[in-house]
Amino acid sequence: MKSGTCVVEVLRGETVESIHRVHVAIAEAGKGLVASAGNPAHHSFVRSAIKMFQVLPFVEGGGVEHFGFTTAELALCTASHGGEPVHVAVAQSMLKKARLTEAALACGPHPPMHAPSAKALREAGVPPSRIHNNCSGKHAGMLAFTIQQGWVTSGYHRAQHPTQQRILSTVARWMRAEADDIEQAVDGCGLPTFALPLDAVAEGCARFAAAVADKQPAPLQIFSAMTAHPEMVAGTDRLDSDLMRTVPGRLFSKVGAEGFYAAAIPSRHMGIALKVEDGSGRASEPVLLAALRLMDVIDYREFEALSRYALPAILNTRGETVGTIRTRLSF
Repeated sequence: MKSGTCVVEVLRGETVESIHRVHVAIAEAGKGLVASAGNPAHHSFVRSAIKMFQVLPFVEGGGVEHFGFTTAELALCTASHGGEPVHVAVAQSMLKKARLTEAALACGPHPPMHAPSAKALREAGVPPSRIHNNCSGKHAGMLAFTIQQGWVTSGYHRAQHPTQQRILSTVARWMRAEADDIEQAVDGCGLPTFALPLDAVAEGCARFAAAVADKQPAPLQIFSAMTAHPEMVAGTDRLDSDLMRTVPGRLFSKVGAEGFYAAAIPSRHMGIALKVEDGSGRASEPVLLAALRLMDVIDYREFEALSRYALPAILNTRGETVGTIRTRLSF
């Protein structure tokens, strides 16, 4: 196994002003860990980076067909979306198909992450609601799964609810962990989130990638939806959407809060998980792209096309570039 270090340096002018330490784990199905930087066993909460695993029980149980969900609706189940009008419309469609209203969502309201959409709401005098929550698609999918299973929807977001217990057992199976050993806490949207070692997440993503390559129905269905509708997984000016659009059908990537990221590359049976130690989101995107480039998953032209994420500029209030962010990653 190749191992090395990873730091992200924030420069003002030519001087390093801040440094973020990052832990990276890269795995291949059947081989385990093949490359790492920092501590590949770093233990942290995965947050929204494993939504593809959280929707697996719904897909495995035939929920997509049962409710007639479109591929765009399935993609939104995996999303940390921007609350753009198209995201809101798709989430509303999902709820309608499940014969539910927005009131059933357990996530709290917040303004759209997409600044123009948030501005449009403000100017219209419309307060943000639960449907604008970046996790409303995931919640709508979980509600549909709950109804399909014949369980009560009240409390569907609580760790002890059968829906969340099924999700926990699914995560444990793919990460090859004991469910009782997985520490849980409450995520920003009110659902359980799981604390796992990076290498376990990377290996879980590698197994997911291999399952896609082997055309296993549920993983392939999720991967195909995400890559067919990258705009649903994140949105305008977001790395996940732009990356999957730049390399269509080759990988999925999924951001999580507090500097967590996960990705899977089916053709390589490869999974990647990374965590910025101090939780800085500004460091996670450059590292993901640096890792993909270093592993030759994306070529130089594709890396350059995503340079606004790979080498982001530091701007002042006048809109002037006063610095940059660079990644030092070795395996």
